[in-house]
Amino acid sequence: MSSLAQIMETLGRGSNLPLYQQLQRALRAAIDKGVYGTEAALPAERLLAAELDLSRITVRKAIDGLVSEGLLVRRPGSGNFINTRIEKNFAKLTSFSEDMRARGRTPRSVWLKRSTGTVTPEEALRLRLSPGSPVYRFNRIRYADEIPMCIEYATIAAAFLPSIDAVEMSMYEALEAAGNRPVRALQRLSALLLNGEQAALLQAEDGAAGLAVERLGFHRDGRAVEFCRSYFRGDMYDFVAELNA
Repeated sequence: MSSLAQIMETLGRGSNLPLYQQLQRALRAAIDKGVYGTEAALPAERLLAAELDLSRITVRKAIDGLVSEGLLVRRPGSGNFINTRIEKNFAKLTSFSEDMRARGRTPRSVWLKRSTGTVTPEEALRLRLSPGSPVYRFNRIRYADEIPMCIEYATIAAAFLPSIDAVEMSMYEALEAAGNRPVRALQRLSALLLNGEQAALLQAEDGAAGLAVERLGFHRDGRAVEFCRSYFRGDMYDFVAELNA
């Protein structure tokens, strides 16, 4: 018996749910357990129906529900695939780690560079700091479930952190611990093609579509805390924002 059939059998015991909802649960559990791997296609609907002795209508209804949830993505002519894209609410100020944990993903970072220095002319302009002001710089690759999602180059005004070592995985957690987490930010999103270095770090193809995000975060007293420039894989990330009239 296949792994999916075993899950289906377990969920079906004593369940009063319609068959398509039972199948949704089974597919969701199978995906969570990595039965199909990441970025993989599910078996064709007719094969699922035959394997589980269900009607094609039941299978289609179950898959439609998972597509609506965003767990699966339907690619015409190719099949139904596990959706590995991440939706980021562009109107909400949250950290990468918080976003990933909220979606059941495991975040981690690979440091490219951590350094102490004084502001460059661009940083001084962005952070509204005087020439010679001390800053901390954090350059790293951000991962979700071992998949590289973005390259992040962040500069923090040194006055807002006790030391450069205060940042372990999440800068926002370190800033919050110091009582200096940003409460608002200005963000700018633009499209770009990843250059050779960016593509190599993100395990993407040279020239692949990417997204550049600049963020300037502000303290509750109005001072600029952080200037961050991030480069995201275009095939992994969607930015969304709620608009109200």
